[in-house]
Amino acid sequence: MSSDGPRITDEAIEKLRARIGVPEPHPQPPHYACPGKDSFRHVAEAYGDDNPLFCDPAYAAGTRWKGAIAPPLLVGGDTLIGEDEVTEIAEDQKALMRGDPLRGVHAFYAGSFHEWWTPLLAGQRIRRRNALVGVGDKKSEFAGRAVHEWTAQVFGEEEGPMLAGQYRLMIRTERKEARERSKEKTLTLEPYSREQIEEIDELYRNESVRGVDPRYFEDIGVGDELGPIVKGPLTVTDIICWHVGVGMGLYGVKGLRLGFKNRQRIPRFYHADELGIPDVMQRCHWDPAYAQKAGNPTTYDYGRMREAWLMNLCTNWMGDDAWLWKLDCQFRRFNFIGDTHKMSGRVVRKYLAEGERPAVDLEIEGRNQRDEVTTPGHATILLPSRERGPVRLPDPPDNATTLESLIAALERRYAEL
Repeated sequence: MSSDGPRITDEAIEKLRARIGVPEPHPQPPHYACPGKDSFRHVAEAYGDDNPLFCDPAYAAGTRWKGAIAPPLLVGGDTLIGEDEVTEIAEDQKALMRGDPLRGVHAFYAGSFHEWWTPLLAGQRIRRRNALVGVGDKKSEFAGRAVHEWTAQVFGEEEGPMLAGQYRLMIRTERKEARERSKEKTLTLEPYSREQIEEIDELYRNESVRGVDPRYFEDIGVGDELGPIVKGPLTVTDIICWHVGVGMGLYGVKGLRLGFKNRQRIPRFYHADELGIPDVMQRCHWDPAYAQKAGNPTTYDYGRMREAWLMNLCTNWMGDDAWLWKLDCQFRRFNFIGDTHKMSGRVVRKYLAEGERPAVDLEIEGRNQRDEVTTPGHATILLPSRERGPVRLPDPPDNATTLESLIAALERRYAEL
Protein backbone atom coordinates (compact mmCIF):
# COMPACT_ATOMS: atom_id res chain seq x y z
CA MET A 1 0.00 0.00 0.00
CA SER A 2 1.34 3.45 -0.92
CA SER A 3 1.47 6.42 1.41
CA ASP A 4 -1.62 7.72 -0.39
CA GLY A 5 -3.66 4.73 0.74
CA PRO A 6 -4.80 1.51 -0.94
CA ARG A 7 -4.46 1.47 -4.73
CA ILE A 8 -6.08 -0.50 -7.54
CA THR A 9 -3.60 -2.70 -9.39
CA ASP A 10 -3.70 -4.98 -12.44
CA GLU A 11 -2.80 -7.93 -10.22
CA ALA A 12 -5.74 -7.28 -7.90
CA ILE A 13 -8.16 -7.09 -10.82
CA GLU A 14 -6.94 -10.42 -12.21
CA LYS A 15 -7.37 -12.03 -8.80
CA LEU A 16 -10.95 -10.80 -8.76
CA ARG A 17 -11.67 -12.15 -12.22
CA ALA A 18 -10.41 -15.59 -11.21
CA ARG A 19 -13.28 -15.70 -8.71
CA ILE A 20 -16.11 -15.30 -11.23
CA GLY A 21 -18.71 -18.02 -10.75
CA VAL A 22 -17.24 -19.40 -7.52
CA PRO A 23 -20.03 -19.76 -4.93
CA GLU A 24 -19.30 -18.50 -1.45
CA PRO A 25 -21.19 -17.89 1.78
CA HIS A 26 -22.60 -14.44 2.31
CA PRO A 27 -20.70 -12.38 4.92
CA GLN A 28 -23.88 -11.95 7.00
CA PRO A 29 -26.84 -14.16 7.90
CA PRO A 30 -30.27 -13.05 6.66
CA HIS A 31 -31.96 -10.27 8.61
CA TYR A 32 -35.22 -12.21 8.17
CA ALA A 33 -34.58 -15.97 8.32
CA CYS A 34 -38.25 -16.81 7.81
CA PRO A 35 -39.93 -13.61 6.63
CA GLY A 36 -43.56 -13.15 7.58
CA LYS A 37 -46.32 -10.59 7.39
CA ASP A 38 -44.65 -8.25 9.86
CA SER A 39 -41.40 -8.44 7.85
CA PHE A 40 -43.28 -7.45 4.70
CA ARG A 41 -44.75 -4.41 6.44
CA HIS A 42 -41.53 -3.36 8.14
CA VAL A 43 -39.57 -3.43 4.88
CA ALA A 44 -42.25 -1.54 2.93
CA GLU A 45 -42.49 1.12 5.62
CA ALA A 46 -38.69 1.48 5.64
CA TYR A 47 -38.90 3.14 2.22
CA GLY A 48 -42.16 5.01 2.86
CA ASP A 49 -44.64 2.57 1.28
CA ASP A 50 -47.96 1.60 2.90
CA ASN A 51 -49.39 -0.38 -0.03
CA PRO A 52 -51.97 -2.71 1.60
CA LEU A 53 -50.90 -5.58 -0.67
CA PHE A 54 -47.71 -5.67 1.42
CA CYS A 55 -48.92 -4.18 4.70
CA ASP A 56 -52.50 -5.35 5.32
CA PRO A 57 -53.04 -9.14 5.29
CA ALA A 58 -56.85 -8.79 5.50
CA TYR A 59 -56.87 -6.63 2.37
CA ALA A 60 -54.36 -8.85 0.55
CA ALA A 61 -56.48 -11.96 1.19
CA GLY A 62 -59.00 -10.60 -1.32
CA THR A 63 -56.47 -10.22 -4.15
CA ARG A 64 -55.36 -12.80 -6.73
CA TRP A 65 -52.45 -13.68 -4.41
CA LYS A 66 -54.81 -14.78 -1.58
CA GLY A 67 -52.64 -13.12 1.03
CA ALA A 68 -49.93 -10.58 1.69
CA ILE A 69 -46.89 -10.81 -0.57
CA ALA A 70 -43.42 -9.46 0.03
CA PRO A 71 -42.59 -6.02 -1.37
CA PRO A 72 -40.09 -6.33 -4.22
CA LEU A 73 -37.24 -4.88 -2.16
CA LEU A 74 -37.41 -7.74 0.36
CA VAL A 75 -36.84 -10.40 -2.29
CA GLY A 76 -33.40 -9.13 -3.16
CA GLY A 77 -29.76 -9.08 -2.24
CA ASP A 78 -27.57 -7.75 0.52
CA THR A 79 -28.62 -9.21 3.88
CA LEU A 80 -32.42 -9.26 3.88
CA ILE A 81 -33.36 -12.89 3.24
CA GLY A 82 -31.94 -16.26 2.28
CA GLU A 83 -29.91 -18.91 4.07
CA ASP A 84 -26.75 -19.81 2.17
CA GLU A 85 -27.01 -22.87 -0.04
CA VAL A 86 -23.19 -23.05 -0.11
CA THR A 87 -22.08 -22.73 3.50
CA GLU A 88 -18.35 -23.31 3.03
CA ILE A 89 -15.89 -22.52 0.29
CA ALA A 90 -14.58 -25.66 -1.39
CA GLU A 91 -11.17 -26.74 -0.09
CA ASP A 92 -9.47 -26.35 -3.47
CA GLN A 93 -10.79 -22.77 -3.78
CA LYS A 94 -10.00 -21.42 -0.32
CA ALA A 95 -6.70 -19.87 -1.33
CA LEU A 96 -8.33 -18.19 -4.33
CA MET A 97 -11.14 -16.71 -2.21
CA ARG A 98 -9.05 -15.65 0.78
CA GLY A 99 -9.15 -11.92 1.57
CA ASP A 100 -10.18 -8.99 -0.60
CA PRO A 101 -7.80 -8.23 -3.48
CA LEU A 102 -8.90 -4.59 -3.20
CA ARG A 103 -8.80 -4.42 0.58
CA GLY A 104 -9.12 -0.86 1.84
CA VAL A 105 -10.29 0.51 -1.51
CA HIS A 106 -13.51 2.45 -1.01
CA ALA A 107 -16.70 0.76 -2.23
CA PHE A 108 -20.07 2.30 -3.04
CA TYR A 109 -23.27 0.84 -4.39
CA ALA A 110 -23.56 2.19 -7.95
CA GLY A 111 -26.42 0.28 -9.54
CA SER A 112 -28.32 -2.94 -9.74
CA PHE A 113 -30.59 -5.13 -11.82
CA HIS A 114 -33.50 -7.14 -10.41
CA GLU A 115 -35.71 -9.88 -11.76
CA TRP A 116 -38.70 -11.38 -9.94
CA TRP A 117 -40.35 -14.62 -11.06
CA THR A 118 -42.64 -15.73 -8.22
CA PRO A 119 -44.22 -13.93 -5.24
CA LEU A 120 -42.84 -14.59 -1.78
CA LEU A 121 -45.59 -15.50 0.68
CA ALA A 122 -45.26 -15.41 4.45
CA GLY A 123 -43.51 -18.17 6.36
CA GLN A 124 -41.30 -19.60 3.63
CA ARG A 125 -37.74 -20.74 4.25
CA ILE A 126 -35.51 -19.20 1.59
CA ARG A 127 -32.18 -20.33 0.14
CA ARG A 128 -29.68 -18.07 -1.60
CA ARG A 129 -26.57 -18.55 -3.68
CA ASN A 130 -23.93 -15.86 -4.06
CA ALA A 131 -21.21 -15.44 -6.67
CA LEU A 132 -19.22 -12.79 -8.48
CA VAL A 133 -20.33 -12.81 -12.12
CA GLY A 134 -18.41 -9.91 -13.72
CA VAL A 135 -15.43 -7.56 -13.18
CA GLY A 136 -14.71 -4.38 -15.19
CA ASP A 137 -11.67 -2.08 -15.09
CA LYS A 138 -12.99 1.47 -15.55
CA LYS A 139 -11.95 5.09 -15.50
CA SER A 140 -14.08 7.31 -13.27
CA GLU A 141 -14.46 11.09 -13.45
CA PHE A 142 -15.17 11.02 -9.73
CA ALA A 143 -12.21 9.00 -8.53
CA GLY A 144 -9.69 8.15 -11.26
CA ARG A 145 -9.34 4.41 -11.68
CA ALA A 146 -12.27 2.29 -10.57
CA VAL A 147 -13.34 -1.34 -10.63
CA HIS A 148 -16.90 -2.44 -11.37
CA GLU A 149 -17.84 -5.62 -9.52
CA TRP A 150 -21.08 -7.38 -10.53
CA THR A 151 -22.23 -9.81 -7.86
CA ALA A 152 -25.29 -12.02 -8.23
CA GLN A 153 -27.51 -13.26 -5.47
CA VAL A 154 -30.30 -15.60 -6.44
CA PHE A 155 -33.14 -16.81 -4.25
CA GLY A 156 -35.51 -19.74 -4.16
CA GLU A 157 -37.85 -21.40 -1.71
CA GLU A 158 -36.30 -24.38 0.05
CA GLU A 159 -38.71 -26.83 -1.53
CA GLY A 160 -40.25 -24.62 -4.15
CA PRO A 161 -39.78 -22.27 -7.09
CA MET A 162 -37.03 -19.84 -7.94
CA LEU A 163 -38.05 -16.44 -6.57
CA ALA A 164 -35.75 -13.66 -7.74
CA GLY A 165 -32.27 -12.46 -8.53
CA GLN A 166 -30.38 -9.27 -7.77
CA TYR A 167 -27.23 -8.39 -9.66
CA ARG A 168 -25.43 -5.67 -7.78
CA LEU A 169 -22.83 -3.25 -9.13
CA MET A 170 -20.26 -2.10 -6.59
CA ILE A 171 -17.77 0.53 -7.73
CA ARG A 172 -14.41 0.47 -5.95
CA THR A 173 -12.49 3.77 -5.87
CA GLU A 174 -9.26 4.97 -4.36
CA ARG A 175 -10.15 7.17 -1.40
CA LYS A 176 -7.39 9.72 -1.89
CA GLU A 177 -8.46 10.29 -5.50
CA ALA A 178 -12.07 10.57 -4.37
CA ARG A 179 -11.22 13.15 -1.69
CA GLU A 180 -9.07 15.28 -3.98
CA ARG A 181 -11.57 15.39 -6.80
CA SER A 182 -14.52 16.04 -4.50
CA LYS A 183 -12.74 19.14 -3.17
CA GLU A 184 -13.25 20.68 -6.59
CA LYS A 185 -17.00 20.44 -6.15
CA THR A 186 -19.11 22.49 -3.80
CA LEU A 187 -22.53 21.66 -2.49
CA THR A 188 -24.95 24.30 -1.31
CA LEU A 189 -28.08 23.10 0.43
CA GLU A 190 -30.61 25.90 0.50
CA PRO A 191 -33.12 26.01 3.38
CA TYR A 192 -36.71 25.23 2.45
CA SER A 193 -39.37 27.90 2.70
CA ARG A 194 -42.73 27.16 4.26
CA GLU A 195 -44.26 27.34 0.78
CA GLN A 196 -41.81 24.77 -0.60
CA ILE A 197 -42.58 22.35 2.23
CA GLU A 198 -46.29 22.77 1.52
CA GLU A 199 -45.70 21.96 -2.16
CA ILE A 200 -43.94 18.75 -1.15
CA ASP A 201 -46.71 17.93 1.33
CA GLU A 202 -49.28 18.34 -1.44
CA LEU A 203 -47.49 15.71 -3.53
CA TYR A 204 -47.61 13.35 -0.56
CA ARG A 205 -51.34 14.03 -0.16
CA ASN A 206 -51.98 13.23 -3.81
CA GLU A 207 -49.99 9.97 -3.94
CA SER A 208 -52.27 7.03 -4.70
CA VAL A 209 -52.04 3.26 -5.05
CA ARG A 210 -53.83 1.60 -7.99
CA GLY A 211 -54.75 -1.39 -5.84
CA VAL A 212 -57.76 -3.53 -6.77
CA ASP A 213 -58.59 -1.57 -9.93
CA PRO A 214 -56.83 -3.56 -12.70
CA ARG A 215 -54.62 -1.65 -15.10
CA TYR A 216 -55.32 -3.50 -18.32
CA PHE A 217 -52.77 -3.87 -21.10
CA GLU A 218 -55.27 -2.64 -23.67
CA ASP A 219 -55.69 0.69 -21.85
CA ILE A 220 -51.99 1.59 -21.89
CA GLY A 221 -50.28 3.73 -24.54
CA VAL A 222 -46.68 4.59 -25.23
CA GLY A 223 -45.98 7.91 -23.54
CA ASP A 224 -48.27 7.29 -20.56
CA GLU A 225 -46.69 8.76 -17.43
CA LEU A 226 -46.11 7.40 -13.94
CA GLY A 227 -46.08 9.65 -10.89
CA PRO A 228 -44.43 11.70 -9.81
CA ILE A 229 -44.21 10.55 -6.23
CA VAL A 230 -42.06 12.55 -3.85
CA LYS A 231 -39.42 11.34 -1.40
CA GLY A 232 -37.89 13.88 0.93
CA PRO A 233 -36.56 16.19 2.08
CA LEU A 234 -34.22 13.43 3.22
CA THR A 235 -33.46 13.45 6.94
CA VAL A 236 -31.31 11.43 9.30
CA THR A 237 -34.62 10.13 10.69
CA ASP A 238 -35.33 8.63 7.26
CA ILE A 239 -31.98 6.83 7.43
CA ILE A 240 -32.87 5.47 10.88
CA CYS A 241 -36.28 4.26 9.68
CA TRP A 242 -34.57 2.57 6.74
CA HIS A 243 -32.35 0.60 9.10
CA VAL A 244 -35.31 -0.39 11.28
CA GLY A 245 -36.78 -2.25 8.32
CA VAL A 246 -33.76 -3.56 6.45
CA GLY A 247 -31.17 -4.04 9.20
CA MET A 248 -27.61 -2.74 9.25
CA GLY A 249 -26.42 -4.35 6.05
CA LEU A 250 -23.34 -5.97 4.64
CA TYR A 251 -20.79 -5.09 7.32
CA GLY A 252 -22.71 -6.58 10.25
CA VAL A 253 -22.82 -3.35 12.25
CA LYS A 254 -23.98 -3.95 15.82
CA GLY A 255 -23.90 -2.11 19.12
CA LEU A 256 -21.83 -2.23 22.28
CA ARG A 257 -20.08 -5.57 22.96
CA LEU A 258 -21.26 -6.94 19.62
CA GLY A 259 -19.85 -3.81 18.00
CA PHE A 260 -16.52 -4.47 19.73
CA LYS A 261 -16.49 -8.02 18.36
CA ASN A 262 -17.26 -6.72 14.88
CA ARG A 263 -14.36 -4.26 15.17
CA GLN A 264 -12.00 -7.13 15.88
CA ARG A 265 -13.28 -8.84 12.72
CA ILE A 266 -12.98 -5.86 10.34
CA PRO A 267 -10.75 -3.25 12.05
CA ARG A 268 -10.10 -1.24 8.88
CA PHE A 269 -13.81 -0.40 8.67
CA TYR A 270 -13.50 1.57 11.90
CA HIS A 271 -12.16 5.12 12.19
CA ALA A 272 -11.77 7.23 15.33
CA ASP A 273 -14.28 10.05 15.78
CA GLU A 274 -13.58 13.48 17.32
CA LEU A 275 -13.52 11.89 20.79
CA GLY A 276 -11.06 9.22 19.75
CA ILE A 277 -13.74 6.52 19.73
CA PRO A 278 -13.54 4.01 16.86
CA ASP A 279 -16.75 3.86 14.85
CA VAL A 280 -17.88 2.43 11.53
CA MET A 281 -17.30 4.18 8.20
CA GLN A 282 -21.00 3.50 7.61
CA ARG A 283 -21.47 6.54 9.83
CA CYS A 284 -20.91 8.55 6.62
CA HIS A 285 -24.68 8.21 6.13
CA TRP A 286 -25.48 10.20 9.27
CA ASP A 287 -22.31 12.12 10.23
CA PRO A 288 -20.89 14.84 7.92
CA ALA A 289 -17.32 14.35 9.21
CA TYR A 290 -17.38 10.69 8.23
CA ALA A 291 -18.95 11.55 4.88
CA GLN A 292 -16.00 13.83 4.21
CA LYS A 293 -13.60 10.98 5.06
CA ALA A 294 -15.32 9.04 2.28
CA GLY A 295 -14.83 11.91 -0.18
CA ASN A 296 -18.23 13.61 -0.01
CA PRO A 297 -19.17 17.09 1.19
CA THR A 298 -21.86 15.87 3.61
CA THR A 299 -24.02 12.89 4.60
CA TYR A 300 -25.94 10.94 1.98
CA ASP A 301 -28.38 8.09 1.48
CA TYR A 302 -27.90 4.49 0.46
CA GLY A 303 -28.36 3.94 -3.26
CA ARG A 304 -30.72 1.12 -2.47
CA MET A 305 -33.15 3.57 -0.92
CA ARG A 306 -33.72 5.24 -4.28
CA GLU A 307 -33.94 1.83 -5.92
CA ALA A 308 -36.76 1.04 -3.47
CA TRP A 309 -38.43 4.36 -4.30
CA LEU A 310 -38.50 3.39 -7.98
CA MET A 311 -40.08 0.07 -7.02
CA ASN A 312 -42.63 2.06 -5.01
CA LEU A 313 -43.41 4.18 -8.09
CA CYS A 314 -44.01 1.06 -10.20
CA THR A 315 -46.12 -0.89 -7.71
CA ASN A 316 -48.29 2.18 -6.99
CA TRP A 317 -49.03 2.52 -10.72
CA MET A 318 -49.49 -1.07 -11.83
CA GLY A 319 -52.11 -2.39 -9.38
CA ASP A 320 -52.51 -5.67 -7.50
CA ASP A 321 -53.09 -7.86 -10.57
CA ALA A 322 -49.90 -6.87 -12.39
CA TRP A 323 -46.35 -8.15 -11.87
CA LEU A 324 -43.12 -6.18 -11.61
CA TRP A 325 -40.78 -8.43 -13.60
CA LYS A 326 -37.57 -6.43 -14.01
CA LEU A 327 -36.08 -3.22 -12.69
CA ASP A 328 -32.63 -1.76 -13.09
CA CYS A 329 -31.16 1.56 -12.07
CA GLN A 330 -27.90 3.43 -11.76
CA PHE A 331 -26.79 5.72 -8.96
CA ARG A 332 -25.10 8.55 -10.85
CA ARG A 333 -25.15 11.20 -8.16
CA PHE A 334 -25.44 11.21 -4.42
CA ASN A 335 -28.65 12.00 -2.59
CA PHE A 336 -27.60 14.22 0.30
CA ILE A 337 -29.40 14.86 3.57
CA GLY A 338 -31.80 17.72 2.77
CA ASP A 339 -32.40 16.68 -0.83
CA THR A 340 -35.88 16.04 -2.21
CA HIS A 341 -36.50 13.57 -5.01
CA LYS A 342 -39.36 13.14 -7.42
CA MET A 343 -39.65 9.63 -8.83
CA SER A 344 -41.37 9.46 -12.20
CA GLY A 345 -41.52 7.44 -15.38
CA ARG A 346 -43.18 6.85 -18.73
CA VAL A 347 -44.15 3.94 -20.93
CA VAL A 348 -41.68 3.56 -23.81
CA ARG A 349 -42.78 0.20 -25.24
CA LYS A 350 -45.92 -1.95 -25.27
CA TYR A 351 -45.58 -5.52 -26.54
CA LEU A 352 -46.02 -9.24 -25.95
CA ALA A 353 -42.95 -10.40 -24.00
CA GLU A 354 -41.68 -13.77 -25.20
CA GLY A 355 -44.53 -13.67 -27.69
CA GLU A 356 -47.27 -14.24 -25.15
CA ARG A 357 -47.09 -12.06 -22.04
CA PRO A 358 -48.66 -8.55 -22.27
CA ALA A 359 -45.90 -6.22 -21.08
CA VAL A 360 -44.77 -2.63 -20.96
CA ASP A 361 -41.25 -1.25 -20.67
CA LEU A 362 -40.74 1.91 -18.67
CA GLU A 363 -38.09 4.55 -18.40
CA ILE A 364 -37.97 5.66 -14.78
CA GLU A 365 -35.91 8.16 -12.86
CA GLY A 366 -35.25 9.97 -9.62
CA ARG A 367 -34.66 13.72 -9.98
CA ASN A 368 -33.62 16.03 -7.15
CA GLN A 369 -34.62 19.62 -6.36
CA ARG A 370 -31.59 20.85 -8.33
CA ASP A 371 -33.15 19.23 -11.43
CA GLU A 372 -30.38 16.59 -11.54
CA VAL A 373 -31.25 13.04 -12.54
CA THR A 374 -29.50 11.00 -9.87
CA THR A 375 -31.11 7.63 -10.51
CA PRO A 376 -32.06 6.69 -14.07
CA GLY A 377 -33.50 3.25 -14.69
CA HIS A 378 -35.85 0.94 -16.51
CA ALA A 379 -38.59 -1.47 -15.56
CA THR A 380 -40.70 -4.14 -17.22
CA ILE A 381 -44.21 -4.80 -15.93
CA LEU A 382 -46.55 -7.62 -16.92
CA LEU A 383 -50.17 -6.48 -17.08
CA PRO A 384 -53.53 -8.27 -17.07
CA SER A 385 -55.30 -8.28 -20.40
CA ARG A 386 -58.97 -8.33 -21.30
CA GLU A 387 -58.11 -10.42 -24.35
CA ARG A 388 -55.42 -12.71 -22.90
CA GLY A 389 -56.49 -12.93 -19.28
CA PRO A 390 -54.55 -12.69 -16.00
CA VAL A 391 -50.81 -12.20 -15.81
CA ARG A 392 -48.72 -15.32 -16.36
CA LEU A 393 -45.64 -15.16 -14.18
CA PRO A 394 -42.28 -15.15 -16.02
CA ASP A 395 -39.74 -17.95 -16.14
CA PRO A 396 -36.23 -17.70 -14.65
CA PRO A 397 -33.28 -17.30 -17.07
CA ASP A 398 -32.77 -20.43 -19.18
CA ASN A 399 -35.74 -21.93 -17.27
CA ALA A 400 -33.39 -22.67 -14.39
CA THR A 401 -34.83 -24.82 -11.62
CA THR A 402 -31.91 -24.65 -9.18
CA LEU A 403 -29.83 -21.84 -7.73
CA GLU A 404 -26.68 -23.37 -9.22
CA SER A 405 -28.14 -23.35 -12.73
CA LEU A 406 -29.33 -19.78 -12.20
CA ILE A 407 -25.80 -18.59 -11.41
CA ALA A 408 -24.51 -20.42 -14.49
CA ALA A 409 -27.13 -18.67 -16.65
CA LEU A 410 -26.06 -15.29 -15.27
CA GLU A 411 -22.39 -15.99 -15.93
CA ARG A 412 -23.29 -16.54 -19.57
CA ARG A 413 -25.35 -13.36 -19.62
CA TYR A 414 -22.58 -11.18 -18.19
CA ALA A 415 -19.97 -12.77 -20.46
CA GLU A 416 -21.97 -11.38 -23.39
CA LEU A 417 -22.00 -7.80 -22.11
